Amino acid sequence: MNINTMLDLAKAQGATLATAESCTGGMIAAALTDIPGSSAVVDRGFVTYSNAAKMQMLGVSAQTLKDFGAVSEETAREMAEGALRAAGTTFAVSVTGIAGPGGSEHKPEGRVCFGLAQSGAETVTELVDFGALGRDKVRLASRDHALAMLRRALERRTA
Repeated sequence: MNINTMLDLAKAQGATLATAESCTGGMIAAALTDIPGSSAVVDRGFVTYSNAAKMQMLGVSAQTLKDFGAVSEETAREMAEGALRAAGTTFAVSVTGIAGPGGSEHKPEGRVCFGLAQSGAETVTELVDFGALGRDKVRLASRDHALAMLRRALERRTA
């Protein structure tokens, strides 16, 4: 399913979308809003690159960041839930990760965490190790993975 079809499905359902992005820096929102008419579905995007922004804009807990770090499923969960709460949308997808270069033994380059919050449903998180593909490829893969999560959630909603 391409982005046009996904947006059409969301529109048919009366669903609205928000994004909460760190390592992708707005690429998910840009992919969605590149499509004419997307304003019927896309409400807003949060680019929360710093921990301070994650806390201030999305309500991510300082304790979560201390205990698990910015690149964690726990943080991705709180980012998605914070975006859903702030935007009042049907869905919010989040991404936080290490695009590279760099990383560590415990959090290597290419590790990305995703969250998908939906009104009236449990938040889903995923951790994907894309590997050291290089910054651009990790960011693109992260964008595509987040869009696929949104697509699957929309498809489940119609099933």
